[in-house]
Amino acid sequence: MSSIFAKLLFSTLCMLFLLKTHSLVFADQRLAIVYPVIQNFKSMITSDPLGVTKSWIGSDICNYKGFYCDNPPDNNSAIALASIDFNGFHLSASTLDGFIDKLPDIALFHANSNNFIGTITSQITKLPYLYELDLSNNRFSGPFPIAVLGMNTLTFLDIRFNFFSGGVPQQIFTQNLEILFINNNLLTQKLPENLASSSIFLLTLANNKFVGPIPRNLPKALSSLTEVVLLNNELTGCLPHEIGYFQEAVVFDVGNNQLTGPLPFSLSCLEKVEVVNLAGNMFYGIVPEIVCAGLVNLVNFSLSDNYFTHVGPFCRMLIQRGVLDVGKNCIHDLPFQRSVMECADFFAKPKICPFMWFHSFFPCKFPFQNSQVSSIP
Repeated sequence: MSSIFAKLLFSTLCMLFLLKTHSLVFADQRLAIVYPVIQNFKSMITSDPLGVTKSWIGSDICNYKGFYCDNPPDNNSAIALASIDFNGFHLSASTLDGFIDKLPDIALFHANSNNFIGTITSQITKLPYLYELDLSNNRFSGPFPIAVLGMNTLTFLDIRFNFFSGGVPQQIFTQNLEILFINNNLLTQKLPENLASSSIFLLTLANNKFVGPIPRNLPKALSSLTEVVLLNNELTGCLPHEIGYFQEAVVFDVGNNQLTGPLPFSLSCLEKVEVVNLAGNMFYGIVPEIVCAGLVNLVNFSLSDNYFTHVGPFCRMLIQRGVLDVGKNCIHDLPFQRSVMECADFFAKPKICPFMWFHSFFPCKFPFQNSQVSSIP
C-alpha cells in the first residue's frame, strides 16, 4: 500500500507542477522549455549559502540570479537563455547532468567556485552554441572530459582546481580553443610529441603530474602562446633550443620540475617575456649573458635553486636591480649559495643533454644584429 501511495503522490505532484508551468506566461517559448529544467536542478541543490535560488521562481527567467537572456543566433526576434554565471555562488549539487546539457541555447556557462561534483556529461556535445565553459574550482573528478573534444564552437575551457585524473587527449591542443586552463588537477602523462599548429594563446598545465621532456616541436606548434605555465610537474630532460619559438610569450614558467642542462641561448628570443621562472630544477653552467642582455622587458627572472656556476656583468646588473634571483646556486662569489660539497656532489654525476650542439642556435633574429640566423629544425 505504501508504494502505491508513493506513486500516487508522485503523479499528483507532477500534475501540479505541469499545471503550474502551463499557468505561467513566458516571454518566449524557448524560456518555457528550460523552466522545468531549472526547477529540477533547483530541487537537486543541497546547499545555497547565499540564497541565490530564492530568485529562481516565476516565469521571468531572465531575472533569475545568475541567468542571462539574449537573442539566439538562429532567430534575432526570439528570447532565449544564453548564458549562466554561477561564479562564487558556492552552490552544492551532486551533478550537472540533466541541467547544462538540457539548455539548448546556452553559449556561456561559468560555474567557478562552487561545490559541484561528479563527471561531465557527454551530452554537452549536443549544445550548438556553447563557446565558453568554466567549471574551475569545484570537485569534479574522473578522467579528462572527452565530451569537449570535437566541439568546434568551444573557444574557452577552464577545468582547473578539480580532481580530474589520467591522460589528456592530444586532440584538445589542436581544436579551436583559444584558452585552455587544466592546471591543479591530477593529470599525468607525457606532453604530446606531435602537435599540429594550434590557436591556443593561453595554456596553463601547472600543478599536475606531467612527466617526461618538453617535446622539441611543442614550442613551434604552440608558438602563439602568451603564457607558458608548466610549473610544479614532474618534467625531466633539458630545455630544447626550440624554446625560442615561444616568441609571443609574456610568461614562461617551468619552475619546480626536474629539468636539467645548460640554458639554450634561444631563450633570448622571447622578446616580449616579462616573467621567466626556471627555479627549483637542476639547470647548471654559465647563465648566458645574451639572455640577460636580450630580454629587455624582464620584470622577474628566477634561476634560484639550481646549479649555475657563473654570471657575467649583464646578469649582475639584473641582480642589482632586483630582477634576477640566483640564490641557492653554485656561484660562490655571491651570497646565499649552495655549499661547495653540495655542488661538487652534483657535478660528480654528469648530466648530458641530447642535441646540446644546438644550444647556441637561434630560431629568431640574432639579438643585437639585423642579420637573420637560420634556425635548426
